[in-house]
Amino acid sequence: MKPPGDENKGSDAPIIDMHSDDYFMRLALREAMKARAVEEVPVGALVVSGGRVIARAWNQVETLRDATAHAEMLVLTAAQQAVGDWRLEGCTLYVTKEPCPMCAGAIVHCRPDRVVFGCPDPKGGAAGGWINLLESNPPLNHRCDITQGVLAGECLAILQEFFREARLTKKQEKKS
Repeated sequence: MKPPGDENKGSDAPIIDMHSDDYFMRLALREAMKARAVEEVPVGALVVSGGRVIARAWNQVETLRDATAHAEMLVLTAAQQAVGDWRLEGCTLYVTKEPCPMCAGAIVHCRPDRVVFGCPDPKGGAAGGWINLLESNPPLNHRCDITQGVLAGECLAILQEFFREARLTKKQEKKS
């Protein structure tokens, strides 16, 4: 019998750090799964302040018939409502895919301290993939620290699966 307090010593069970980037990215992936369930591009996002999630969102471009309804745009709006200000200083934005230029522009204006994203977007990402509007653009009024590649494989896999299925569906529709 182990002495009290030694129950977990030697255990292979992982310790869950509920304030880690991995933990919060997993929550963003849950949001991406909501988008996937309604045939939206599976991108999820959340905003964290003081170690607590204050807003969550997923892509809803098709659902809302609004080209600006990216997960990042929706979560920024929800976070601003939660804090009662348009400034999100002291906050971290988690998103499963590198933000596009539209979203990066909105992020700069909202002023979160950090942006953490999963998979990069080399063709259209604006956090270092194609361009970097968040860290190194001198004319803009704010810079965000960027952490990239958090759970990148999982974030990329959900996107690849979605687009693979979309292409297959499109091929089948052409045949019929």
